[in-house]
Amino acid sequence: MREEIQRIQQAMEREGYVTDRAVATAVHLSMTLGKPLLVEGHPGVGKTEIAKVLAVMQQGDLIRLQCYEGLDATTALYEWNYPKQLLHIRLQQDGDQSVAAREADIFSERFLLKRPLLAAITHQGRPPVLLIDEVDRADEEFEAFLLEVLSDFQVTIPEVGTVRAEARPSVVLTSNRARDLSDALRRRCLYLWIDYPSLEKELRIVRTRIPGIDERLAREVTAFIHSLRRLKLAKVPGVAESLDWARALVVLHATHLDEELVRETLGCFLKDEEDLRTVSARLDAGELPALASPVA
Repeated sequence: MREEIQRIQQAMEREGYVTDRAVATAVHLSMTLGKPLLVEGHPGVGKTEIAKVLAVMQQGDLIRLQCYEGLDATTALYEWNYPKQLLHIRLQQDGDQSVAAREADIFSERFLLKRPLLAAITHQGRPPVLLIDEVDRADEEFEAFLLEVLSDFQVTIPEVGTVRAEARPSVVLTSNRARDLSDALRRRCLYLWIDYPSLEKELRIVRTRIPGIDERLAREVTAFIHSLRRLKLAKVPGVAESLDWARALVVLHATHLDEELVRETLGCFLKDEEDLRTVSARLDAGELPALASPVA
């Protein structure tokens, strides 16, 4: 068992996802037990990347459902291709089909537009990875519907009938905790919490995702971002912002940080006007040095 978890951890890191045994164990159990994996954590810490890496590891397709307020079951499952149906009706107006036959024809699968959930259920070949991203943004009614789908991996389309998955997809749900998810959904999933990484781990992530970055620059970027996380910011920069900033600095041919460069690139890692003012004021007061202490 330990060897298998280590193999998964190594496979994830080969795909550029710097991880640890807790994450590798959760991924292994999700794959082995066939249970959905619910991943919660701060924005930008790599929750979505787990599904992307898992799809590569399993050599399957990634099917993504991006959740949002107002998302309903129909939008997540399927829609009818109305323009194509109307065109077909017009072309068949002079045919000898009965009304019932015509209705059955236009509500057949060839006029069905599969949305992410139905696409995952009807997927042919190697089982895909279904990513249900930011499930906390959807409302409770959609969450209740999702429970049914995740329980049986089958749906009923009134005009077509019941559709069942030939092979269950791997499922990863992510949440930024914008609202509390129901106990029923949590019980159906394995749970993983991803926190901000340690200084050393984040430095490894920067080195891995941005090959060739100047070592001094990588250390200073990582340390500076960590110093910001100790402030009371509206939108605390995550690992994604660290990587965005580091890439931008590489494009600017920077090899180290200085105050002017930090001020010019604040928008790479701060996404809120008040946060920009807070950090700028700290720089003005000398309370937040542009050059953070490098990792020992």
